Amino acid sequence: MSEETEKKDLSSLRINRNVPVPDAPQSSKKYFILYGLLGAIVVIVGLLVFGGGLSSAEQVDTATVSLIYPSQGNTILTASGYVVAQRKADVASKGTGRLEYLAVIEGDKVKKGSVLGRIESSDVDAALGQAQASVGVAKAGLDQAKAELSDATSAYEREKSLYGQSLASQADYDAANARYRKAIAGVASGEASVKSAEAGVRAAEVQVENTYIRAPFDGTVLTKSADVGEVISPFGAAAGSRGALVTLADMSSLEVEADVSESNIEKVYPGQPCEITLDAIPNKRYHGVVHKIVPTADRAKATVTTKVQFTDRDDRVLPEMSAKVIFLTKELDKSQENSSPKISVPGSAVTTRDGNKVVFVLQGETVQEVPVVVGESIGNSVEIKQGLTVGQKVVLAPTDKLSSGSKITVAK
Repeated sequence: MSEETEKKDLSSLRINRNVPVPDAPQSSKKYFILYGLLGAIVVIVGLLVFGGGLSSAEQVDTATVSLIYPSQGNTILTASGYVVAQRKADVASKGTGRLEYLAVIEGDKVKKGSVLGRIESSDVDAALGQAQASVGVAKAGLDQAKAELSDATSAYEREKSLYGQSLASQADYDAANARYRKAIAGVASGEASVKSAEAGVRAAEVQVENTYIRAPFDGTVLTKSADVGEVISPFGAAAGSRGALVTLADMSSLEVEADVSESNIEKVYPGQPCEITLDAIPNKRYHGVVHKIVPTADRAKATVTTKVQFTDRDDRVLPEMSAKVIFLTKELDKSQENSSPKISVPGSAVTTRDGNKVVFVLQGETVQEVPVVVGESIGNSVEIKQGLTVGQKVVLAPTDKLSSGSKITVAK
């Protein structure tokens, strides 16, 4: 390569400082515009918040509009429990055998002594017949012994008379006397045999009676545990056997057994008036009275069982229903006993605006001022005669700043 060519190549590597610098890329201009807009938004939001353009939501406590009975103003304590029959029995047979007759089903009402069912009795019937035959044999033996006694008595009297006249020997007299005493013993033995045979008859009759399963008291059949053809055993020990035929309960003995906390048991006393509500019959309130406080506590639950009697029970009340007992401070008057539930809210939910009674009802994240017509006070609640419906949410202790449309948050 020539020297001239090398100089030409090196000269091409020099930086031309006279060439004009090109403009900034278009994307950089877009970033400058975006950052400017974001800054403007931050400034505007700050001015709105700190300048009062945006107001924060007010935190409130709420309650639900509910039904309440006037008697709840006298409530001192509530407790949960179950309806329990105080007179209840699993009725079974004293004998073992196959069930051949069943007279009842669930729900049947029975009287004391009525037959509920019967197990097979051919064996005990045969034993009874044998015992009755034994009585006949024993009585026949007794008649024979009595006849022998009559004959022995006549012979003895005759020999005694002859012996007194020295017309009979000592041996004849002694023989007649021995026969007479033996006849007396024979009659006594015959009488004992008859009594023994009659006792055997009674025992056989008891065995026959044991095949009948009878109601021990007036009651209602709750459950049926066996069907015709199954084996009934007194203790249900045999494989495949049933221990009881039916479960019987005296419905007149129904009570509510409620568990009361140890810390509140001092508020409960025998004879205390109560109201009973059942989950199965929510619109009915039954009157009751504390019948008994069980004198022991449950250490696991720290509760004491209290038994409450019904004073106006009806046929809808059934054993094992869940119940709630309301213990009252005093007896209900006539106006409260038959009164219907009333719509109510806590007293603090009602406030006065422009001379009118109003409450604030929740509507999503805002509240609405609703005028109401109030009635009587019931404990800490007040009756609402007009303006609200059950289930609505209302604000408790509304402040003067609260008005229709105000945003709120519910306190947790």
